[in-house]
This record gives sequence, structure tokens and C-alpha cells, in this order.
Amino acid sequence: MADVKERRIWVKFCFKLNTTAAETHRMLKEIFGEQALSQARTFEWFKLFKDGRESVEDGKHSGRPSTCTTPEMIAKVREVILENRRQTIHEVGKFCCEVLRRRRENVRRKLPEMWKNGDWLLHHYNAPAYTSPVLREFLTKNNMTTVPHPAYSPDLAPCDFYVFRKMILRLKGRRFVSIEEIQAESHQVLNTITPEDFNECFQKWQNRWDRCTQV
Repeated sequence: MADVKERRIWVKFCFKLNTTAAETHRMLKEIFGEQALSQARTFEWFKLFKDGRESVEDGKHSGRPSTCTTPEMIAKVREVILENRRQTIHEVGKFCCEVLRRRRENVRRKLPEMWKNGDWLLHHYNAPAYTSPVLREFLTKNNMTTVPHPAYSPDLAPCDFYVFRKMILRLKGRRFVSIEEIQAESHQVLNTITPEDFNECFQKWQNRWDRCTQV
């Protein structure tokens, strides 16, 4: 425990000197070698010190015996997880319905001829939220024709092959101390996407689907 505490003191010392978490971890590796804190733990303690923590000690734990691994407790946890997963999928499905409602209205206003003829399709992913009962009911009720997405085919999903790729190229090789930093940088990347970029993405999407159907 003393060795672990010593490494945490080093992390706190570097934090006070305004050294980055990544640089701190590099120095710990040089000093302690294989005994250094992992990168994840280094970043975790950096976050704690950033949030105002001063102590390098572990939090106090109760002396009560653990009951978390009994069969009854495992079954109860599994039940809660499954129930929360169902609730989460349902909530995300409801959110997707609201998004699709706005998209349908955009088609009606901006592409009235296509709206009138029903000459438009929805490329529908197969994520659990997109196949939830609430969303399927919405699609059926509004007579929305969908293009089913093949399983395990990220190369056909615009977000995967285009949007996420732009974000990866921008964020690759960088280190972030907090989730907020990642979110802020991701928003900046998304805000740089132009209408021309979307047109290019749509054209690539068409070309990929053409190759897929020709195989």
C-alpha cells in the first residue's frame, strides 16, 4: 500500500505543477517501470485532484462481509440490469421517434414532390433502440418505408464510414483528462461539417450500397 501511496503522491505533485496527465504517466513509467500506476489509474487520480481532492489515501470501507457474490444477489443484479436495459432502449426509441417526426416534417416542407409521391426511403439501422416496439409502431403508423441495414456492416452506415472517421482523424493520438473535454472537441468537429461534406457523404453512401447489391 505504501508503494501505491508513493505513486499517488507523485501524481499529485505533477498535478500541482500543471503537468498533463499523459506526461505524468510517462514520467511514472520512466521512474517506476512496470510498477507504475496504469494510465487509467493515473488519469483517474488526476481527475480526483482536479475535482478538489487532497488525500491520496483510499476511501474507508465497511468491515461488513461481502454478500455481492451470492447466487441470490447475482440473480437480483441481473434482473435489475435487464430491466434498466429495457427501459433505456424504450426511452431511446421514444427519442428516435421525436427525431423522425422532425425529419418527416422536413421532407414534407423541403421536398414536397417526393413527399407527395412517397418517393423517399429511411435508411434504418439495426441497433436495439431502432428495432424497439415503440419505434416499429411509429414507422408502421406513418407508412415509412425503410432500407434495412445488414448486420455487422459499418461500411454502409454514414456515421461510421464518414462522420466518425472525421472525428477519429481529428482526435487520434490526443489525450483528454475529462469526458467534458472529449465532448467539447467532438462538438467542434461536428460543427465543421459543411453541406458539401454531407453531399459527399450521401454520394459515398450510394456508391457503397451499389457495390453491396452487386455482390
